Amino acid sequence: MRELYAVPDRNIRYFVTKAFFGARMIEGSSVREHGEMMLSLVKKLKDLQVDFDKEETYVDVILQSLPPSYDQFIINYNMNGLEKSLHELINMLVQYEATIEKSAPSVLVGEASTSKAKGKIAGREKRKKDETSSTTASTSSVSITPLGGGKGKRKSVH
Repeated sequence: MRELYAVPDRNIRYFVTKAFFGARMIEGSSVREHGEMMLSLVKKLKDLQVDFDKEETYVDVILQSLPPSYDQFIINYNMNGLEKSLHELINMLVQYEATIEKSAPSVLVGEASTSKAKGKIAGREKRKKDETSSTTASTSSVSITPLGGGKGKRKSVH
C-alpha cells in the first residue's frame, strides 16, 4: 500500500530544485529567515543526492536570490574572492543587513526632507528674481517660467 501512494524521488527532487532555483527574497524581509529557508533546501537537495560539483554553486544561487539592496554585498563578495561555507555566508548577510538597516533610515529621511525644502525655497527665490528682472529690463525681454510653474497642459513639439 505504501509503495502505491509513495511519491517518486524524481518528483520530490524536481520540486525541491524548483524551489531552490526559484527562491527570491522580498525586499525588506529578513535575510536570516531567507537564509534558513535556503539552507533547508540545500539540505533536502543533499539528502536527495542532488549534489553539485562544488559548494560554490549553492553560494551563487543564494546570492542570486537576494534583492537589489544586497548588490553591493555581492560585488564585494565576488571581488574579494571570498570562499565561505553556506553558514558563514548567511552570517555575513545577517551582519550586512544590520549595517544597511542602521544607515538607511537616517540617510533617506535626511535627504528627502532637506532636498524638498531646498527645492521650494529655490523655486520661490527664482520666481522673485524672474519677476524683478522682467520688469527692470529695458530691452525686449523674454519671460522665463520656472519649471513646473505653468498650469495647464503643455503642447509637445514633434
